[in-house]
Amino acid sequence: MSGNTMPTKDATAKQAVPLVTLKAVFEQAASNHDLSRKQVDGLLTEVISSMTAHLQGGTRIRMTGLGTLEVKHSAARTGRNPATGEPIQIKASKKVAFRAAKELKEAV
Repeated sequence: MSGNTMPTKDATAKQAVPLVTLKAVFEQAASNHDLSRKQVDGLLTEVISSMTAHLQGGTRIRMTGLGTLEVKHSAARTGRNPATGEPIQIKASKKVAFRAAKELKEAV
């Protein structure tokens, strides 16, 4: 008799979480407001382009009820290769960070 009570890998695998694209969200809003798909596509393209330009310029974007987007800078540093323990140089980088608004946190 085996004393192994650990769940199998299949039993612990995460279930797929449904995915909704931003485009689908905009299309749903469009159908609720009687807008054409072409109008919504143009609006979505413009919103993303504008947000990208603001982030590139170093501006934070606050979306009331949703959260804040901003560019975070990560300085160059020395890290370790986890397999060998050998020191490696990690380049400086920029990352887009999202911080959820209080309203969103409470709603979820």
